[in-house]
Amino acid sequence: MSGPARRLVLASNNAGKLAELRALLEGPRWHLVGQGELGIAPAPEPYGTFLENALAKARHAALASGTAAIADDSGLCCAALDGGPGVRSARFAGEHANDADNNAALLRALAGVADRRAHYACVIVALRSADDPEPLVAHGRWDGLIVDAPRGQGGFGYDPYFFLPQAGCTAAELAAAGKNRVSHRAQAVNEIAGRIQALWA
Repeated sequence: MSGPARRLVLASNNAGKLAELRALLEGPRWHLVGQGELGIAPAPEPYGTFLENALAKARHAALASGTAAIADDSGLCCAALDGGPGVRSARFAGEHANDADNNAALLRALAGVADRRAHYACVIVALRSADDPEPLVAHGRWDGLIVDAPRGQGGFGYDPYFFLPQAGCTAAELAAAGKNRVSHRAQAVNEIAGRIQALWA
């Protein structure tokens, strides 16, 4: 593909997510635009799996924009919580919860629990159009442990409590460039970017 960059609408209003995805995906072939910049309202996320929610969001953005769209659904999955908070990660403490509320709810749920294994999961779906019969799908997983005291000022969401044993720090202590090389979203974006380049003319 040659010529000017094509628009790819990100089906999210999360500024942190948009910044991460722009750093990972944007280049000479694609210009990433947040759906909010186009006046597109968020899609409902009623489903119980990351895949279903990501697909619904991508279809919604593609239909509203009339162009290609990409969406991710991601969250924190804790072994002791049977995979929770999972798809409810952004609203673990309630529909209008912020990061501090959700982190407090997580610590309450894990109080006295020895098993602190957790991972961030990400599923990304890309569509050429709202009725694209062949959605591209990519997955990422980032393993860690939940700690009781926050560390670091970077990232967002549960990052200050998500400890990476191999790195010896939390996700919030990683520089943005470092996080963008190893995170669950980085893994999924790198995979989806390769598929877009190979399969979309």
